[in-house]
Amino acid sequence: MKVSVEERFHKTMPKLLDLLDAGVHFGHKKERSHPKMKDYTFGLREGVFIIDLDKTQELLKSAVDYLKKEIELGKTVLFVGTKRQAKDQVQKIAELAGMPYVTHRWLGGTLTNYETLRKSITEMETLEAQILSPKFNAITKKERKLVNDRLEKLHSVFGGVKEMKKLPDLLFVVDAHREKLAIDEANRMNIPVIALADTDANPIGIDYLIPANDEAVKSIELIMKEVSTVVGVKKQAPKEEIKEKKTEEKGQKENK
Repeated sequence: MKVSVEERFHKTMPKLLDLLDAGVHFGHKKERSHPKMKDYTFGLREGVFIIDLDKTQELLKSAVDYLKKEIELGKTVLFVGTKRQAKDQVQKIAELAGMPYVTHRWLGGTLTNYETLRKSITEMETLEAQILSPKFNAITKKERKLVNDRLEKLHSVFGGVKEMKKLPDLLFVVDAHREKLAIDEANRMNIPVIALADTDANPIGIDYLIPANDEAVKSIELIMKEVSTVVGVKKQAPKEEIKEKKTEEKGQKENK
């Protein structure tokens, strides 16, 4: 039986029990939650909102399908996750996809003042070239330290977006509440947004919302694991399709 590429990706979709075990259903206390996130919850338990995992499953699938389609079209996705629990996962998946990422902190104007961002990246590239130059050893130790310190600082802030030569086509955010500035800038620039959102987030401005606990490492890892199944689609899909086509042709020859 032939299994489509689409079906293979959704085999990894977490089941309700998986979501429960990872604590994806735990939201924030009522007083910390945004009223517009109530539609994504099942109710309150001891003053804490419980996220509706049926909706998490459904919306995660929609978000992943959209992400897969955009990547297949060659679109650039900017991954954003600056909180401690998300940094490693965000960087790992972005690098796997060959996509830009922000894990240090979101600088205002990253999207709305893109030319200024490019100037900082150009400065970083100039310093990198300077360090590799034979002339670098000719300057004083103090001057070398100043250059290295400046480069280290630029790398921490702009290293993940160094290869982003234009505005991204899509923003993927972990923790919509924390990264509100990034979402606002994307909205202003008409860039679609996919976001992992806990009950403290404002869902307005998010095109593909994934309601989930964004405080627990296991919850973030489980959601990002599903995202990771599609980030390599652009490279993998054609190879799989060729393999399927060859199998079909072989079957047709044997039936003749």
